[in-house]
Amino acid sequence: MVNPDKQKLATGLYLIATPIGAARDITLRALDILASADLLVAEDTRSLRRLMDIHGIGLEDRKVLPYHDHNGARMRPRILAALGAGQSVVYASEAGTPMVADPGFDLGRAAVAEGFALISAPGPSAVITALTLSGLPTDRFLFAGFLPNTSGKRKTALAELAPVPATLVFYESPKRVAAMLRDAAQVLGDTRPAALCREITKKFEEVRHGTLAELAEGCANAAPKGEIVVVIGRPDSGNVKEVDIDGTLRDALSRLSVRDASDAVAAELGVPRRRIYQRALVLAAEHEGGGK
Repeated sequence: MVNPDKQKLATGLYLIATPIGAARDITLRALDILASADLLVAEDTRSLRRLMDIHGIGLEDRKVLPYHDHNGARMRPRILAALGAGQSVVYASEAGTPMVADPGFDLGRAAVAEGFALISAPGPSAVITALTLSGLPTDRFLFAGFLPNTSGKRKTALAELAPVPATLVFYESPKRVAAMLRDAAQVLGDTRPAALCREITKKFEEVRHGTLAELAEGCANAAPKGEIVVVIGRPDSGNVKEVDIDGTLRDALSRLSVRDASDAVAAELGVPRRRIYQRALVLAAEHEGGGK
């Protein structure tokens, strides 16, 4: 239950991150803002009302305005007028962090252009959560949103991203994910490591690890359902030396099985898992035989 002693918020547009699954993932600060803002704006008003009910936040005499791709141009002047009148306005995405693949981007940009404060209450993000679950390098990543629907345009977009030395993150529809993975395997390489994260933080959460070819085949045989994030490891670096691979593998093999060590080192070095796994088998055999 939220503290009933509400504090007056300064004028500004408050962006709150809402749960992508588990309702309790919302932050205490976001709940305070929801309880105190003069005007509530949501991509999906029903989702926001349900979230507020779960956490015991009453609407009282406040309005909840819808703001989405289809009515943004019409609603922005009304919301900006509320800011101009000195009100505090909170905007919530349907799920996750506002402004990330979200219609709130235009609203936030308009508020900044008019000189109003933009305040973020950070929290759940499908992109960041998927990265943490993928087991792939997180020191450098690129979020590329949704790829084009058609195979030709999708392959063109993937080709542009192929040389990027970073982990790639995409949102994808369950209806298209098998085709997307198949195209990604053709363009980026079928041995490139990847992870498919489904229904993150929800009851049927699932993370599939493997190469792009393996994941594509798995989706073709058993199409996944729900919200999906695809994470693809960075391209193989020709600068990774065998001595570096061996050193990293030996350290991993001292703690992990051959399979787990191969997964960890392939992700860390950005080298195809097959290459790492084959070398791991050799090193493990040498160790068992007393070799150096």
